[in-house]
Amino acid sequence: MPAPGFRIERVDVDDPRATALRGILDTDLDERYRDADAGDTPAFAAKREAALAVHPEQVVATLLAVDADGTPLGHVMLRRLGAEWELKRLIVVDAARRRGVGRALTAEVVELARRGGATRVILQSGRMQPESLRLYAATGFTPISVYEPYIETMPQSVCFEYVL
Repeated sequence: MPAPGFRIERVDVDDPRATALRGILDTDLDERYRDADAGDTPAFAAKREAALAVHPEQVVATLLAVDADGTPLGHVMLRRLGAEWELKRLIVVDAARRRGVGRALTAEVVELARRGGATRVILQSGRMQPESLRLYAATGFTPISVYEPYIETMPQSVCFEYVL
């Protein structure tokens, strides 16, 4: 159940608010990983981009946390990755940190996957996102080995599962 002061909305994957939040996330991740990716060839960078791509037909749900006035505070997706259910593209805007937004979005993804018949929810993150890693551990996710499609292009990923 969301904390007071915001609500969770299910929206279309191309909702402009969701698209804008994913743009903020992309900028943040580009800054965090710029040095780590500096020596990549264009072909390798393209492979990594393909591994990270989320195609609309894979998306089970796109969720936004919104303030009472409709201001978007956070975003997450749940996608089908083959037989797996994967948490993707979680972001909480700076102004909404420490309000329970990330926890609420994560809990809603887990509940949607449970209701959909999943046996677990998996996710891929990285060492340059310590606040995300803390959130996942605090919400019951446990570390697992790097999984496809990230093994070749992001073998240093930090991956988790939540067993349902």
